[in-house]
Amino acid sequence: MEARELVVPERYRGPEGMANGGWISGMLASHLPQNGVVEVTLRAPTPLGESLRVTRTDDGGVVLGRDGTVLVEARPGGPEPEAPPFVPLDVAEKAERDFPGTAVHPFPGCFACGEREPGDGLRIHPGPVPAQALGTAPAPGEAAGMVAATWYAHPLLGDWSESLPLTHVWGALDCVGGWAHMQGDGGAALLGRLAARVHRTVFIGQTYVVVARREGRDGRKLYSSSAIYRPDGRLVAAARATWIGVPAGPAE
Repeated sequence: MEARELVVPERYRGPEGMANGGWISGMLASHLPQNGVVEVTLRAPTPLGESLRVTRTDDGGVVLGRDGTVLVEARPGGPEPEAPPFVPLDVAEKAERDFPGTAVHPFPGCFACGEREPGDGLRIHPGPVPAQALGTAPAPGEAAGMVAATWYAHPLLGDWSESLPLTHVWGALDCVGGWAHMQGDGGAALLGRLAARVHRTVFIGQTYVVVARREGRDGRKLYSSSAIYRPDGRLVAAARATWIGVPAGPAE
């Protein structure tokens, strides 16, 4: 594959001034076979509105670069992501009412989880899922370590197609994993690596359930798994992610 130019529009931002990690991961993944897992590593922030280059590597992967610096790299293969358990639609609806980002959001303009207009962003706002809702028997007040939200695939997201592009599907798998760790205290997490497999098409005009689960931490590194389900419980896509935690700044 010859080098291709890529300019990321402002619409697909995550943190201010840089691309949403899931969206840019899905963009690179779209250049690789879709019959298995694709793993994407974010080496540096992807700027908006600048000319970038997508090129293929000798080992069958692709990289996104600028002026000789690798920003993002993707390669096929890797262990199959283990999807968090399905959460019924009504439980997801209840969970998103307690979305921590409603009170304090580190990236309010984010394409995936920000307060964007319907059809302009994905508008995925995950909230905590009580352990009781998963049929477990936790100690009083114990949470399940999971978050969930509903996701309406707005027709304006599809660019007149019947289905959503891979960029948007990966975007839906992205931020929800970060919110599994964030508690609405002003702290944040930046995506470092995302490995995903898409099993089914996401159709416009349909509602889905998006879930994520905390999978531990190692210092500033946070681990999560995430998935998209149809309301009938069929798995659409699954991912595992590594995040870099960013502590809350001083109160103003």
